[in-house]
Amino acid sequence: MKLKLLRNATLKLDYGGRTFLIDPDFGVPLSRRSFTGRSQNPMVPLPEPIEDIVEGVDTLIVSHLHADHFDDIAKARVPKTLPVICQPGQEQAIAEAGFAAVSAVDCSVRLGPIVLKRHPAQHGTGAVAEAMGPVMGLSFEAPGEPTLYWCGDSVLYPPLRDAITATGPDIIVSHSGGAMWDGTPIIMDVAQTLALAEAFPHATVIATHMEALDHCTVSRAALRKAAKERGIDSERLRIPADGETLVIPARAMV
Repeated sequence: MKLKLLRNATLKLDYGGRTFLIDPDFGVPLSRRSFTGRSQNPMVPLPEPIEDIVEGVDTLIVSHLHADHFDDIAKARVPKTLPVICQPGQEQAIAEAGFAAVSAVDCSVRLGPIVLKRHPAQHGTGAVAEAMGPVMGLSFEAPGEPTLYWCGDSVLYPPLRDAITATGPDIIVSHSGGAMWDGTPIIMDVAQTLALAEAFPHATVIATHMEALDHCTVSRAALRKAAKERGIDSERLRIPADGETLVIPARAMV
């Protein structure tokens, strides 16, 4: 398994003989509106050219339709022939962008030896979560590979904890930038990321979705500092830089 963080929530995952592109945001720096008045978005560039990012990709995964997870440039530049996996109810919008093979994951889907399962996620709490709309998490399982649980744009809440417990993953990918909307966290912050790592001590947490959008409040340095103070080892809570690839050997966590 290889997992490359491109920027924010955009990931390139080599898993089970397949290459996934997850939640592509290819926006030009400072080309979209500010959420807080601090900066236009995205605040940082992609670490490599778009043509290099899409090279070798077999499957596109779109967790939801917010621009920082599937923007207009990604809609234009990702090959339209790629199969697309999304959550129920968003197939038509993606098909209208020109993608010919769009499938929603209701419960689970098999791609050769890989089994993807959709799991609950909540993009905030209360009225803010309703305004943000539906999101999803996914787990990845394949023979010889570590089990991967990708939380998606979610706060840490009981159904997510229960789903992780039931899955028993080796790797958990969190969105840990502490993004705020109307004063409410809409993804995990420092406290929730540390709670996640402490709740599942046998898994490695990989924290993403930081330092690219102006409504995110958590820096990599702050999360590292807090983890060190809580005694969470840097190998158990990994915080990749944009463009960094993490290599997880087959069944390394077993």
